[in-house]
Amino acid sequence: MTRNALKIATIGGGSSYTPELIEGYIKRKDELPIKEIWLVDIEAGKEKLETVGAMAKRMVKAAGLDWEVHLTLDRRAALKDADFVSTQFRVGLLDARIKDERIPLSHGVLGQETNGAGGMFKAFRTIPVILGIIEDMKELCPDAWLVNFTNPAGMVTEAAIKHGGWKKTAGLCNVPIGHRKQAAEKLGIPEEDLFFKFAGINHFHWHRVWDKQGNERTQKLIDLIYGPQEDSESHLKNIHNAPFHYEQIKDLGMLPCGYHRYYYIEDEMLKHSIEEFEKGETRAQVVKETEARLFELYKDPNLDYKPKELEQRGGTHYSDAACELIASIHNDKRTDMVVSTENNGTITDLPYDCVVEVSGPVTAHGHEPYNWGAFPAAARGIIQVMKGMEETVIRAAIDGDYGAALHAFTINPLVPGGAMAKTLLDELLVAHKEHLPNFAEAIVKIEKEQPDTVAYVTELMKSN
Repeated sequence: MTRNALKIATIGGGSSYTPELIEGYIKRKDELPIKEIWLVDIEAGKEKLETVGAMAKRMVKAAGLDWEVHLTLDRRAALKDADFVSTQFRVGLLDARIKDERIPLSHGVLGQETNGAGGMFKAFRTIPVILGIIEDMKELCPDAWLVNFTNPAGMVTEAAIKHGGWKKTAGLCNVPIGHRKQAAEKLGIPEEDLFFKFAGINHFHWHRVWDKQGNERTQKLIDLIYGPQEDSESHLKNIHNAPFHYEQIKDLGMLPCGYHRYYYIEDEMLKHSIEEFEKGETRAQVVKETEARLFELYKDPNLDYKPKELEQRGGTHYSDAACELIASIHNDKRTDMVVSTENNGTITDLPYDCVVEVSGPVTAHGHEPYNWGAFPAAARGIIQVMKGMEETVIRAAIDGDYGAALHAFTINPLVPGGAMAKTLLDELLVAHKEHLPNFAEAIVKIEKEQPDTVAYVTELMKSN
């Protein structure tokens, strides 16, 4: 396989996001000399893979392209001689996310896909899998780029780079894209005429904005978006749109990520999440229903384009970002993007070898972040706690270390320390037993010594 006949493999090819991925490749057909697209999934995702794969073939045909679209459950066949590998998988499927949300919320503690107890457990399940994929890549496609947008994207990307040793890894998220579009709309200035600098970690970054005349527009945007007369609107479909405190954001002097709501206005976000839980409408449950409707649409043999309903899924722009990153690497386009990548001194407040989410051009040799420097004290303190938590989660996931997992729960700002941290950890370990082989010894111990824990989890999930 040569660089003029690209083979692209997608792990988690049966995802509802795949049509957007295919659309992104089609949009860039003149930039990407694609020969083969391989969509790979697991046995449990076979039906979805076949449904979305058939639609992908229709989309390619409708575009008048001769690309080969392969569907397989054999990951190694998909990886063999691949030039790019994208990952968009969910270990345990949406049922696992439902557990991540409902078990903590049953105790009045936040349950969320990438934050708090739920986010840490998604990392516990996912990190060993991404490291397994990398072991296959070392053998089958040693020169390939790994483009990850499997959540929690920052921790998964750090595990890939720092522990898997796969330096040619880029982590992506759709959140910065929405913030860029929001800034352009609020200022009435085309997005391409603004300059953005994002810095932080995945789902925990801040950004600043300048215009073409060199004027910083950050404070103006704070007033326009979060001012007393504004509605603090959010472009994020998947989290509650509670208003930030204007005075706090003004003091920061930076624009927050939408996910900062879970930390800056934790009480309001928790209250709303508990209300959803009590109605049986946690975000995971809603997404599961949305996804079911999407796959009914995808089954239509006449549908050969991405349906508008996909935008309600919550991750719109993810796949398009992946396609642009691949095009920028392949063509050395130097597109300015926000990527999870090695810090290498970009943010002086965080470890040199950790992974951060920052702005910069994407070149043929990877992402070149813009220097950010230091954060103000108010941001520095909490991001250092969050990075310490992430590093501890990654260590626990790789080693199956119960003590490290409990320590991560204690560090996480959204998990109460002490007995509650241990209760949540134990219940989630039992609930996710099937997908946590590294923690097998700890889980056996819990099951033997805490039958009430097993009974509680079993009963709670019956009402799922």
